[in-house]
Amino acid sequence: MIPRDIFWANIFRGRKKKDETVEAILKDVPAFSHLEPKEISLLASIVHKREYKAGEYIFYQGDPGLGMYIIQEGEVLIQYTDPDGNKKELAILKDGDFFGEIALIDESPRSASAICRTDCQIIGFFRPDLFEIIEKHPRLGIKIVLKLAEIIAERLRRTNQEVTQLKAEIEALKSNIEELKANQDKNERNQKNSHPH
Repeated sequence: MIPRDIFWANIFRGRKKKDETVEAILKDVPAFSHLEPKEISLLASIVHKREYKAGEYIFYQGDPGLGMYIIQEGEVLIQYTDPDGNKKELAILKDGDFFGEIALIDESPRSASAICRTDCQIIGFFRPDLFEIIEKHPRLGIKIVLKLAEIIAERLRRTNQEVTQLKAEIEALKSNIEELKANQDKNERNQKNSHPH
């Protein structure tokens, strides 16, 4: 089992049925699940559909963030490469999962790569698409942005919880190590005192 990174874990996972329409897939994505059917139809007319082959990169770590992706069909590996070139698998995402939504709000470089593990059908929704909606349909644009902010806040909350838990575990380990070291030093002193030369 691949260890999961809490930020990449899809806490909003929804399953899809085979051959669902783009509208039905979008409706299952939390960023759009609160939208009216006519708003979903408008969104479906704007998004981009693309097929990727197994092994193909959707984006590379360090690329500028352009938008979010929804997996219509297939499996995508989210992978981080550290400065030494070591690769860490953060998550495997499947049909109905989404990723990259922060890029709709922030153009910061991608924090990890997205690589197709299988042939994939991907739906893309990009910053220019969101800006077009905000310009032409401000009420809809605001609904989407507010929901994206909620999703990002929830992921941040979960990440903060995990960091707090890890800090507590590290402190407990440090304390245990210090205690073991103190006991070892004490045992070594006792051994020296009981076997004088």
